[in-house]
Amino acid sequence: MLNRPETKYRPFPPIPLTDRQWPSRTITKAPAWLSTDLRDGNQALFEPMNRERKLRLFHELVRLGFKEIEVGFPSASRTDFEIVRHLIDAGHIPDDVTPMVLTQLREDLIRETVRSVRGARRAIVHLYNAVAPVWRRVVFDMSVSEVVALVEHHVQLLKSLTAQHPETEWVLQYSPETFSMAELDVSLEVCNAAIRTWDAGPARPMIINLPTTVEVATPNVFADQIEWMHRRLDRREYITLSVHPHNDRGTGVACAELALMAGAQRVEGCLFGNGERSGNLDVVTLALNLYTQGIDPGLDFSDIAAVARIAEDCTALPIHPRHPYVGDLVFTAFSGSHQDAIAKGFAAQQPDGFWEVPYLPIDPQDLGRTYDSIVRINGQSGKGGIAYLLERDHGIAMPRRMQVEFSAVVQRHADSSDTEIDSATLWSIFQDTYAPPLGRGAFRYHAHALHDAGKGQRIELQLREVDGTIRHLHGTGNGPLAAAVDALRIVLGDALRVDSYEQWSLGAGAEAQAIAIIELASPEIAGTRFGVGQHENIVTASILALLCACNRLHEAGMPIARAMTQAG
Repeated sequence: MLNRPETKYRPFPPIPLTDRQWPSRTITKAPAWLSTDLRDGNQALFEPMNRERKLRLFHELVRLGFKEIEVGFPSASRTDFEIVRHLIDAGHIPDDVTPMVLTQLREDLIRETVRSVRGARRAIVHLYNAVAPVWRRVVFDMSVSEVVALVEHHVQLLKSLTAQHPETEWVLQYSPETFSMAELDVSLEVCNAAIRTWDAGPARPMIINLPTTVEVATPNVFADQIEWMHRRLDRREYITLSVHPHNDRGTGVACAELALMAGAQRVEGCLFGNGERSGNLDVVTLALNLYTQGIDPGLDFSDIAAVARIAEDCTALPIHPRHPYVGDLVFTAFSGSHQDAIAKGFAAQQPDGFWEVPYLPIDPQDLGRTYDSIVRINGQSGKGGIAYLLERDHGIAMPRRMQVEFSAVVQRHADSSDTEIDSATLWSIFQDTYAPPLGRGAFRYHAHALHDAGKGQRIELQLREVDGTIRHLHGTGNGPLAAAVDALRIVLGDALRVDSYEQWSLGAGAEAQAIAIIELASPEIAGTRFGVGQHENIVTASILALLCACNRLHEAGMPIARAMTQAG
């Protein structure tokens, strides 16, 4: 008795193709593309698109560069019929774009389908019927010979109907629906019957479209099926071999890629994979996969966010935030190790070099995206991402040990708030941590004066006490910073030590701000503390950074060796 799930299913049999060639091939050019958004994608929506949304999406598909667009099932939908006629009669179809309409193998439907597109410069009529054993047995109760006769009869009908309208260039597309589950010899027999009946040749173009109507095997099996057919189809030089992958196993893109290696020349799909069950082939993902391999896909996704918004508006389906290439979070790193690698990659990236930024397979700017959300901060983030945001948005290039120090501060904030920390909040935390020593802390800057002192300089450093009293400290050194440290040793002891010091300018010109970062150590406190100063004058910025670090050492427990009020 079949009472366990794994006992209810049969594995798909292997394909007899021992000399398969596709595994050693690579994709070297883009396929021909057909968008099925207006038909196959539309029938999968909760609420099918109305006329306005369909027309809007059609014009967007044209703008993106699709040269073949499935515009509807006009024999089954009055709305589709009217839209197809409107596109043709109002001249909305560019000369280099071919509409496709589809129909089942029924005489009345084929006649109505031809009527819907007659007068077009060029049109593809897509005939299809299911050929797999379950459909032949359960759905249609037909033998293989009866299926072949059905195909021959209806292709002959289409041939005679289209001959009455020579003003249109007619292209037949035939699909053995359920190809992925059918016997290969049956699929070949019905396809060759369609080819012979249509009399495919130089002046009678034809497309054979092989769908994974339902995915039932791994992508390599589909590639074997495609190569098997590619080798055996009649009049192959006059046939465009197309594939129409679905995504039931989540491998629609992989099926398409391997099919192109196996001989397919054309692919059908929807922009973001919309379609029945798990969806159709995701054209955006496949196209941009080609892009990252140095192949121009021939479709314009240089403003991918705008394309996504139009698709969402027309289909009323949201795009997942982790959708490849287009999702709102797909270029976002929260992980600390990822952020650190990305930051280093940006620093090393050469403007005219190959794109080599870790964790970013494509440059977001090539898709019209910015770098603004590449690094975002939460409890999983690390020092690299924090440093990247501060430098990108605020010009603060923290030394590595300072990154470690400040990341601990940010981590405590993230853990307590349990929310994402945006760039503005990060900057607020930074300013609060390294607040300028003007109105806070034991060492509050008031003013300073410098004087030459032999080979060095002498400083008079004025600090304001909590009660407003101004105290004067004096020191000498070989420069302003050394003199200021010497002055502070009067109250902090002789062991005060500068471990590192950096300064740079933000911008250029007289109004540019100077940034100084100093690292101080004291034997009274484990580790070091950093201070930050920002001012139009670099000396003042350095002194502010020094006092900031002193305040942080004092807050960490460093005692004041001598009362400020006694120093003078």
